[in-house]
Amino acid sequence: MTFRFPVRLLGLLLFCGVLAAPFAGRAAPANDPAAFVADLGKRAIDVLTSKQSEAAREKEFRKLFDEGFDLQAIGRFVLGPYWRTATEQQRQEFLKLFETYVVHSYAVRFSEYSGQQLKVLGSRPQGDDAAVVQSQIIQPEGQPPIKVDWQLNKTPQGYKITDVNVEGVSMAITQRQEFASIIQRNGGQLDALLKLLREKTGQAA
Repeated sequence: MTFRFPVRLLGLLLFCGVLAAPFAGRAAPANDPAAFVADLGKRAIDVLTSKQSEAAREKEFRKLFDEGFDLQAIGRFVLGPYWRTATEQQRQEFLKLFETYVVHSYAVRFSEYSGQQLKVLGSRPQGDDAAVVQSQIIQPEGQPPIKVDWQLNKTPQGYKITDVNVEGVSMAITQRQEFASIIQRNGGQLDALLKLLREKTGQAA
């Protein structure tokens, strides 16, 4: 199992150059969901196209990931009912392995970037503590744009991304289904997923 869809596509989204001009001069990105997404994309491309070593780029990108994504909320969601039955040790190991796997995958997949641009269009609130940022991936050679919606929740540290919806497909739901399939094929044992993630990330048991 390679987890190709969520990691490959989300990595590409953050690798895209950002057309952020409509949001110049707005409030601080942490308090403006649209500006937050635009700013995060710009900073990600700066890190991942730098002349630093791969290890240094990965370290810097991890900082951006921690800043921009609500890892705890994503982890709880993608494990679904298995989060409730997991021990605290299993939860913490899963969050660590999941973050390491995703960050490393982003860093090594930058070769797939081929000039796409992320155009942030605007945002709409969802209650008092959440928002959806609407955007498009502008593709080269006149190909149709790809619709991308970013789900954000407000935290004490500002907005954090909890899901990305690409042409109607939720990446969090896709990842949840994939992880559930792995666990179910192994007798409902969460340790099977942890073992696979350890292998993918080169972590010792």
